[in-house]
Amino acid sequence: MQRLFSTFADSWPGVGLLLLRLLTGAVLIHFGIVNIRAGIPTLVIVLQIIGIGCGVVLLVGLFTPVAGALAAVVETLIAISRFSSHSGDPWIPIAQAILGAALAMIGPGAWSIDARRFGRKHIDLRDR
Repeated sequence: MQRLFSTFADSWPGVGLLLLRLLTGAVLIHFGIVNIRAGIPTLVIVLQIIGIGCGVVLLVGLFTPVAGALAAVVETLIAISRFSSHSGDPWIPIAQAILGAALAMIGPGAWSIDARRFGRKHIDLRDR
């Protein structure tokens, strides 16, 4: 993970990334549950379940680049299915795909499990 990002944004940029992760995760979970309850085709239900899983992982900030990229792919496929079948609004999955891609490119920020697990470590050398 550290090879992907030279630093994990802290301070105000870190807060911005935290808010972006929380928004994206909550939106993926909310619209996934709403669409599953609406009785959509089986393939789209599977895609929505994957999207819900990505949303949960993004909420906590675990494997953010992978989860964001997967969410972008899944939501793009959902948007394509809505364009082809003329059922539902395709713009919500497009917005979710853009949010997921942005998180995959920018990174998780300092307030995430990724930063705790893969961030730079400080070694304190004490006088002996």
